[in-house]
Amino acid sequence: MVKAIRFSETGGPEVLRLEEVEVGEPGPGKVRVRHSHVAVNFIDIYFRTGRYPLKLPNGLGSDAVGVVEAVGENVTEVSPGDRVGYLLGPQGAYSDVRIMPANVLIPLPDGVSDSTAATLMMKGMTAQYLFRQVYPLQGGETILYHAAAGGVGLIACQWAKALAVTMIGTVSTDQKAEAARANGCAHVIVTARESIPERVKEITDGKGVPVVYDSVGKDTLMDSLDCLQPRGALISNGTSSGPVVIDTALLAAKGSIWVTRPAMVHYATPREKMLEMASELFDLVLAGKIVSEPGQTFPLADAAEAHRALEGRKTVGSTVLVP
Repeated sequence: MVKAIRFSETGGPEVLRLEEVEVGEPGPGKVRVRHSHVAVNFIDIYFRTGRYPLKLPNGLGSDAVGVVEAVGENVTEVSPGDRVGYLLGPQGAYSDVRIMPANVLIPLPDGVSDSTAATLMMKGMTAQYLFRQVYPLQGGETILYHAAAGGVGLIACQWAKALAVTMIGTVSTDQKAEAARANGCAHVIVTARESIPERVKEITDGKGVPVVYDSVGKDTLMDSLDCLQPRGALISNGTSSGPVVIDTALLAAKGSIWVTRPAMVHYATPREKMLEMASELFDLVLAGKIVSEPGQTFPLADAAEAHRALEGRKTVGSTVLVP
């Protein structure tokens, strides 16, 4: 028996319970992984609250790192003793040990620690597909990125700098502004006291930006549209403040704006693509261009407290559970 966070009803953080579960041996094509670090992502809150429905009872969490303990028949991707991470597959990463499909596991290179990898599996790969696939940045652009001091945001700051992209980031506090600047964000807007469109127009000499990456959603929608150049792109990659609902006539009025709501699974599959993405990410880490460690760490049993901190906007960078 091992420990895992489970929930049988949707609701607040209090629905999360630490329970004993039986794992057993991996079947064909499956692997048993013992976790060292488990990432907490905002999407976990969507599942917990029911915004993204799950069959209940269920586990929670989509990405973690650890070591392969055992493999089932027909597994060629990894071997016992390999250090691995993952970001795709069924919910249930909030656990000591679990069974995973072998084809979603990503081998971790020497030189990248488990704690670093735990901040990169979902968040670093998200930065990769946003910047390199959804709207491929070439270098020289000026972009707007919301939540620049979040788990993905701090990695995005560094990736933008590595690409010679001028990043304008939004944050909610001066502490978060300092973190964004320290990670390479060229301009930081503190939303509690500054107008996002006014500052963006000031920074860009009135031109606006060609692309906005917006993980906030409802509360920043109009500001995002007002910052875009004609025929610009709104990348709606999250809805932490609520869902985005747009009248398409507004897109025309704002300058024939393009909007997309990307999902990782459509950019990180098949497996070969996922490994290419991870290789580009880890190359930047090994080159010292992306440095990432957890901003805050909680014991696995305190997953509810981790959710409260994340929802309360009290976190900077990545949040990690340690079994």
